[in-house]
Amino acid sequence: MMNLKYILLLVTILYLNNSYCQPKKDKPNVLIIYTDDHRYSGVHTLGGANVQTPNIDALAKDGVAFENTYLMGAFTGATCVASRAMLLTGTNLFQLQGAGHNIPVANKTIGEALKNEGYNTHIIGKWHQDGNSLKRSFNSGDKIMGKGVYLVDQFRMPFYDWDKAGEFKPKDAYLLVYDANGKIVKQAISKDEKRGPTATEKNGPHTSEVFANEASKYFKNYKNKKPFFMYLAFHAPHDPRQAPQEYKNKYNVDKIELPPSYMAQHPFDNGHMFLRDEELAPWPRTPQISKQELADYYAIITHLDAQIGKVIAALKESGQYENTLIVFSGDSGLAVGNHGLMGKQNVYDEDGIHVPLLFSGNLIKNKGARFKAFTYIHDIFPTICNFTNTTIPSSVSGKSLLPIITNEKAQVRNYTYHAYKQFQRAYRKGDFKLIEYVRAKDINKKDGEFVAGSRVTQLFKITTDPWETQDLSFFPEYKNLLTQMRLEIKIKAEELGDKKENVNGEKYDFWDYY
Repeated sequence: MMNLKYILLLVTILYLNNSYCQPKKDKPNVLIIYTDDHRYSGVHTLGGANVQTPNIDALAKDGVAFENTYLMGAFTGATCVASRAMLLTGTNLFQLQGAGHNIPVANKTIGEALKNEGYNTHIIGKWHQDGNSLKRSFNSGDKIMGKGVYLVDQFRMPFYDWDKAGEFKPKDAYLLVYDANGKIVKQAISKDEKRGPTATEKNGPHTSEVFANEASKYFKNYKNKKPFFMYLAFHAPHDPRQAPQEYKNKYNVDKIELPPSYMAQHPFDNGHMFLRDEELAPWPRTPQISKQELADYYAIITHLDAQIGKVIAALKESGQYENTLIVFSGDSGLAVGNHGLMGKQNVYDEDGIHVPLLFSGNLIKNKGARFKAFTYIHDIFPTICNFTNTTIPSSVSGKSLLPIITNEKAQVRNYTYHAYKQFQRAYRKGDFKLIEYVRAKDINKKDGEFVAGSRVTQLFKITTDPWETQDLSFFPEYKNLLTQMRLEIKIKAEELGDKKENVNGEKYDFWDYY
């Protein structure tokens, strides 16, 4: 009789041999759809607002949604610069180099990480970082925008063709216009080209259409056996809030409902009240003005949604959908009349930092799930790494959300912290959110000394007041909570390294005058 130990050894060898001979499962493709100035409530299924987003809603239905995802903040009025730097590097605001325009070699980008795993990495659309980080992150790309030439016009946008050297010179930018036969052709940018917005859908394709068409072509023509990573960075719904007339007609200005936080004017100086975004509409923000801005915002979102629908349809037609992880997120919130503001240079939720975040597609099993866990944009990078079995670079400080998606954990952090320039700080824990403002006054321009001009505190119970309309900071019953949160926000600032030495170009430290 054969020895029992020998039989067990033989069975083990056969099992291991069979296991190792099995072909490894293909790594999934990854598609990041990143939209610009797209607040959480700018997706109908998430915020319940009267904005039509059937295709993004479908992504939520076919995936999972995070209800408390935030931009950590920015040290520039162009908050999208910091947002994209955090997305691409998986690092927090205080680990960026300056405002985030340059990504040091020490910070591995998500494109680099996936390239090292054998992915073909491709970019379409908006890029705000340096050329070196662009070329080391992607194998290819098309219709790059945002590299220095900008005409403020969705229908007359300067684009660049892919340059593997990462050098995008103004002379190489061009426009896409319709010729006499309605065909899309390239057109050189004349020296006397006027800044917009002046064009319409009769002049040329909208940026959202251009980017969606490029993504669709990429999927249709992709024959490589390697998995792909596409970073599809739309410009919409960033201003100018232009959309084809068909989409404008969907929103009757008189029937637009203003949100609870609508105000004609912000009640105090938040430190950065006058800049380009706030000059898009006159003061005070009358109901009619805010309704018009909101109607235009909804129209460009619905047009963007239609283009995203085309992208997903092309992905399905290519046969790649079943093995593609789709990540959808906005880069920042946007006020559009909330609290009397128009831009995103603040730390209110919908007005500045609250964004949609969806993980969708065939790889998501618990479809339709919603999670309330606190999350940041820079958590997307390590989450994708976990999904694709990619090693998370040591430079990444974000936290993977995969344990939440798989219901292994309820949360990966118990608070969020936010900063906008030298003027604003916010701390969210549990149901409550503390916002502190410091406005400095320059008293000696010769030696650069500053003193605080004003200080304001706000306390909101976000779970019952998501639009931040009722300041609780002066109510006696919240005195102890306010004191505790003020102590904690300073501790978190210290832990995160929120100090002037970590932020290039700031003239003073918020905490010097708190």
